[in-house]
Amino acid sequence: MNCASSLFQTKNRMPTVSDIINALEAYAPLSLQESYDNAGLQVGEPEAKATAALLCLDVTEHSVDEAIERGCSMIISHHPLLFGGVRNVTSCNERGCIIIKALRAGISIYSAHTNLDRATHGVSMEIAAALGLNNVKILEPDDREPLVGLGAVGDIGPMPSFEFLRKVKEAFAVKCLRYSSSFSSLIVRKVAVCGGAGASLIRKAVDSGADAIVTGDVKYHDFTTWGSKILIADIGHFESELCTKKMFRHILAHSFPDFPTYLAEDEVNPINTL
Repeated sequence: MNCASSLFQTKNRMPTVSDIINALEAYAPLSLQESYDNAGLQVGEPEAKATAALLCLDVTEHSVDEAIERGCSMIISHHPLLFGGVRNVTSCNERGCIIIKALRAGISIYSAHTNLDRATHGVSMEIAAALGLNNVKILEPDDREPLVGLGAVGDIGPMPSFEFLRKVKEAFAVKCLRYSSSFSSLIVRKVAVCGGAGASLIRKAVDSGADAIVTGDVKYHDFTTWGSKILIADIGHFESELCTKKMFRHILAHSFPDFPTYLAEDEVNPINTL
């Protein structure tokens, strides 16, 4: 990522929202997002001054409150606030309340979603690094740009399946790990990963020769269809993408070393377990 121009342009002045966006999109261009997605600037003025940014997975009213408390003029999220059709912006619904509160506070909201997933060093590469995988490659590379795509697959030091599952649970602080139950004697040597909802890549993982796949949002019938062919470890959507906050911080620190960023502290998994 070439950030020299951004650093030169902002060396003697406070960066704008547009400057921050340019740094993020140099790493994860909007052109990489899936057709159904809505990444990009969600709320705010591109030329507004960027004083600091709150980094989060989901934008909520708590996120806006925390951004206000910390003096942030930006919220940067992985999941887009505006996804699908928006019929109105009023205080009668949560999304409307978020937008109104953000605008009143002068806070811009930007989201990097599937473009961050599909970037050369995207979300799945972060998951692979957290597991200590080696010889990592993109699991489903783009036909036209083989250095970008979804998922990742790599090698891991051979270990029994239950040792591997314990490693996964610890690496991502998972309270309740769902996994396919057909592999008690398996030795795991090759692992596929995908942040978020990655069940659609299970076939690719099997074809790649992976012994296991780590992802989220796996359905019952995904387990019955593929559970006898590969060890499936469902760590949850939230847990698999928490790394995006640190990714944002790293990207911005590279381009704007003095720009303050804060990891959202009030963010909690919307799914709980007993």
